[in-house]
Amino acid sequence: MAGRNPNKKILIVGPSWVGDMVMAQSLFIALKKNNPAVTIDVLAMDWTRPLLQRMPEVNEAISMPISHGIFGWKMRKQLGISLRDKHYDQAIVLPNSWKSALIPWFAKIPLRTGWLGEYRYGLLNDARKLDKQALPMMVERFVALAHPASQSRTKPPYEAPLMIAEPANEAINPKRPSSEQKRLILCPGAEFGPAKQWPTSHYAALADFFLTSGWQVLILGSKADVSTAEEIVNLCQNSSDNLISLAGQTQLEEAIDLLGTADQVVSNDSGLMHIAAALQVPLVAVYGPTSPAFTPPLASNAHIIQIDMDCSPCFKRSCPLGHHNCMKQLSVESVISQIKATR
Repeated sequence: MAGRNPNKKILIVGPSWVGDMVMAQSLFIALKKNNPAVTIDVLAMDWTRPLLQRMPEVNEAISMPISHGIFGWKMRKQLGISLRDKHYDQAIVLPNSWKSALIPWFAKIPLRTGWLGEYRYGLLNDARKLDKQALPMMVERFVALAHPASQSRTKPPYEAPLMIAEPANEAINPKRPSSEQKRLILCPGAEFGPAKQWPTSHYAALADFFLTSGWQVLILGSKADVSTAEEIVNLCQNSSDNLISLAGQTQLEEAIDLLGTADQVVSNDSGLMHIAAALQVPLVAVYGPTSPAFTPPLASNAHIIQIDMDCSPCFKRSCPLGHHNCMKQLSVESVISQIKATR
């Protein structure tokens, strides 16, 4: 927004998903570029707060005590009232829901900015109407909110997210026999659903290739990905101490720092994919039922592989045709070739 109040304080109501919060850093960077002295606090679900701790633009991550999808009128009101004494000058609301705009309204923040979304007139007094054709990417929609409403239909320049990894926790960081050994990290999970997952047999074949080449291979993921990771390990032909699954064994902050140690990451379209991109580690992202046109990894050294199919992208959680060919036919050789071409 216009104005260079050096003491300006902004509250961002952050998105709930890990990948979306990573992309929100481009907004934080833009706000700091507009006014280097601005204070940026972010209201966030607890599971995304470790991301904010790795973003130098963020002053404070404020815990959202309401689970995703819960209305929680009373709790939103209490939190909003408790924020009044912080005297924010502006709130920027990134989710499109009506309820997400309640807390800044209860907090009596004078300028409340966001896309119109679910008809949020009143709750937002700087409500913009989104032109999806003018701003096709999520990151553009976030960053546009750093600028005056008069520029809402103009594609804004943006800087890619750039997170800062800390030294990985030695207790969960597997040893390498020498500093020369390369590390491949596989991220085979996807919260969205099984349609976004490259087959475990493909991940296993990829792991075998790099294990044979002397690399260490780590598998990262949440507790929901443990069985997927175990299946990859069981399918590997190369039984090796250099193949290690840490799925379900790391907190998000530990996963961030482990990703920062990678020489190469291969991932589905997922939150960990966006984290790897923001850490600027070499990345190959495999896409099937979703489109990289809306939420691609934003790093220059991130490469997307997707095969052209009549039924893709379908944006379904599971394959509506039952064959999952958009992922099954995406070959291991194509991923290996992409990695070789960029090393």
